[in-house]
Amino acid sequence: MGDPTTTPCVLFPELLDRPLTATFDVPNASSDGGAVLLKAADRRLGLIARLATALVDERQRGKVRHALADLLAQRVYGLALGYDDANDSARLADDPMHKLLLGRDPLTGEALASQPTLSRFENDVTRGELLRLGEALFEAVLERHARRRRKVRRITVDLDVTDDPTHGAQQLTCFNGFYGTWCYLPMVAFLTFDHEPEQYLCGAVLRPGNAATRDGALAMLRRIVGRLQERFPRARILVRLDGGFADPELFDFLDGVEVDYVVAIAKNAVLERLVALDMMVARQMSERSGETEHVYTGFHYAAGTWEHTRRVVCKAEVVRHADREPRLNPRFVVTNLKRSPRRLYERVYCMRGEIENRIKELFDVALDRTSCSRFCANQLRVLLAAAAFVLLQELRHAARGTAWARAQVNTLRLELLKIGAQVIGSVRRLVVRLPATFPYREGWRSIAVALGAG
Repeated sequence: MGDPTTTPCVLFPELLDRPLTATFDVPNASSDGGAVLLKAADRRLGLIARLATALVDERQRGKVRHALADLLAQRVYGLALGYDDANDSARLADDPMHKLLLGRDPLTGEALASQPTLSRFENDVTRGELLRLGEALFEAVLERHARRRRKVRRITVDLDVTDDPTHGAQQLTCFNGFYGTWCYLPMVAFLTFDHEPEQYLCGAVLRPGNAATRDGALAMLRRIVGRLQERFPRARILVRLDGGFADPELFDFLDGVEVDYVVAIAKNAVLERLVALDMMVARQMSERSGETEHVYTGFHYAAGTWEHTRRVVCKAEVVRHADREPRLNPRFVVTNLKRSPRRLYERVYCMRGEIENRIKELFDVALDRTSCSRFCANQLRVLLAAAAFVLLQELRHAARGTAWARAQVNTLRLELLKIGAQVIGSVRRLVVRLPATFPYREGWRSIAVALGAG
């Protein structure tokens, strides 16, 4: 213990029935005592080691204090624990749990890298390294689930775009009229195996703020679908996309690789004319019930840029709200599936909305902390955030059967990782002392065992 006569303290002389003093003098202590679960999750995934192989170290060897793998791990673990920026390294450099995560002696090991070192690391990355990092992230996720799921009947691929508002002079930031702000438009990809409730992140690409929704989507799908067909040759692949991705070249690709697909398309005069009677029926139903009503129908249609007709499913909807005029809202999706129109729209297409929750969670690991001036540096930050999220998804997977099986990232972090702890070391072992009154200790222990603890 520190000397209370010299250690800075806070005194509350009249708060309770006796004077209360608060001192910060517990040696080798950390507020991230549960972070050992992240280390165990990464050991199972092999994620950080795989990502590190994508980097090329061109620094002068005699001047190197921190390996690129350590800098990478420091940022990924920091993001997973809620430390969004490199500036946080100033107060975490000697944190025993953070040193332990990097394989250093938590008591006597060298301090972690400083903010200038981390910033140089982020800004030195090349386009080639970024491409390899994206590949490494995807391969780590794919390999993990190939080991976990020996038999897979269906894999669903979802792509989506979100806005990342910018507030500086970052490269390729542009004003986007749809979102009404200067921003980037990152695109993310998720995989769902059979009927599991979790959508697993497998790719993230930063794009300029004026990029069309479909920009880069076909290239990402070519890589994802190709590798999935190689790794899971017996599984049916379903590609599920919003209307902004619809494009003749995209449909030709999906037909060519023989995957299932459900892709929304924008309405036009021809489509509206084809469903005019269904819209009339929906309006009559809505007038009788006073509620929003739907009519589902299917037909074959060919846009002027398509080489042949494709099946289109329509939800002819009349939206009714109190004190408002009824609004016609026809929605169309193109598909090669043969299910009934209602089942296909409600049970297949609409389920893609669940990835919106995963995207919100990505902002909890600082997907939007793209404040570097260089675009490549910001792309690296997006990939680091994606890696942190993949670690937390592995942690959530290990929590099956517990109260955290569907917990959001912030809940996982607050209840499982943010634990006050003291680290004690000897020649033979290290001990992380956690509070005896920790309210979730049984669940924490169960998750630790699932991640390989004895």
